[in-house]
Amino acid sequence: MLMATRYLYIARHGDADAFGNLIDTGREQVRLLGQRLAHLPIDAVWHSPLPRAAASARELNIFITGSAHVSEAAELIDHVPYVPTPEETPPSWVPFFDGYDTEEAAAGHRIAQNLIARFATAPEGDDDAHEVLITHAYPIAWLIRHALDAPAARWLGLNSANAALTVIENRPELPPSIVMFNDMSHLRADLQWTGFPKTLCP
Repeated sequence: MLMATRYLYIARHGDADAFGNLIDTGREQVRLLGQRLAHLPIDAVWHSPLPRAAASARELNIFITGSAHVSEAAELIDHVPYVPTPEETPPSWVPFFDGYDTEEAAAGHRIAQNLIARFATAPEGDDDAHEVLITHAYPIAWLIRHALDAPAARWLGLNSANAALTVIENRPELPPSIVMFNDMSHLRADLQWTGFPKTLCP
């Protein structure tokens, strides 16, 4: 029996400047991503409220169909999805979480839970759904962690390059399927690995 599938094509926004605005490199990255997705029957493009994600979604949609529904989704905002307990935190990461109070941590985790509830589900009807999510590294890490049913703290250490493609499939009564994570094969070598710390990359 065939089951309807919700296909999520997830990407981090294109390369941006220090003020969070998309730059020329980022525009080229998301245009190439749009070309890669152009043959798919995309139903909607969802993006974070932040300008670099909204601009990426608009650039990408031109190459998909030019007519896919493009909308903001508050759940895709850049946020820390889970602040680990001291026992879960490697010593080198302790400074990163310094200053997060209980209220801030709880607010970030609520957004993360809403993200899963809204997008990490099977279609409600009998038809497949194909949706693009333009977001940030931390929400992508949280979606991957959820798909793997990994401990909450395991979102740490999962990073995504600008305009890299992650694909997750959701079907009724089955665990999510991770088809790919952080794939950059649509990007030229000089456009890959942006958004990562400066280091040697393969």
